[in-house]
Amino acid sequence: MPVVLYEKKNRIAYITLNRPEVLNAINQETVWALTEAWIDVRDDPDVWAAIITGAGDRAFSAGADLKEKAMLRPKIEAGELPQDMYPPLLPTRGLEVYKPFIAAINGIATGGGLEIALACDIRIAAEHAQLGQREVVQGIMPGWGGTQRLPRFVPFSIAMEILLTGDFISAEEAYRIGLVNKVVPAAELIPTAEAMARRINENGPLAVRAIKEAVYRGMRMPLEDALHLERALAQNLNWTEDAKEGPLAFTQKRKAEYKAR
Repeated sequence: MPVVLYEKKNRIAYITLNRPEVLNAINQETVWALTEAWIDVRDDPDVWAAIITGAGDRAFSAGADLKEKAMLRPKIEAGELPQDMYPPLLPTRGLEVYKPFIAAINGIATGGGLEIALACDIRIAAEHAQLGQREVVQGIMPGWGGTQRLPRFVPFSIAMEILLTGDFISAEEAYRIGLVNKVVPAAELIPTAEAMARRINENGPLAVRAIKEAVYRGMRMPLEDALHLERALAQNLNWTEDAKEGPLAFTQKRKAEYKAR
């Protein structure tokens, strides 16, 4: 069985971490397959949104495959393998895709698993989900953005507590602090994520992508520069067919038919 399942239907891509026997732990093969899926979402014009989840009902992902890491370490130390065997750009670092990603967190999400969810735009959790950054317990640290994204998404002191203790928080606590958007019964998790994706896909897809680009790039800029970026993106968007269709459909009192052009 492939370590990552990938399918597309109705303009939604479905990415499933598929190692349920090890709580969807992320090995080297998973990293490459996940990156390929992310790139396909970026490049396929028929995909307007993506949902990522884990196989089974126990875990979204328990993070890095520590058994594989322990097995590979002697070879790395001996110079037989490079220290970094990951793709040059990762979904969690450097691979920027401006189509929306929704994380459907179906259980434990810790370490690299939580960092994948943090790399998404919207997070929906099952009621039994538990979230955390457990790296510190193993004497290591987050390397896929946990130390950088978490303090941007939740209050600083709460982020520091999660990072420094390695303790799990419940789905309800994650919702209370703003880390997830919704908490739903497990049976409603994927339908809720699909409903969110469909709702987003009703809007102008080029506008959705321009907004995401403005937000993510703008967060790295001083406000004045970010406002110039927003203006430039808005001006470019105004010359698209979709930007013409939206106001026209409103005027004609009909549903807009967007084509991502």
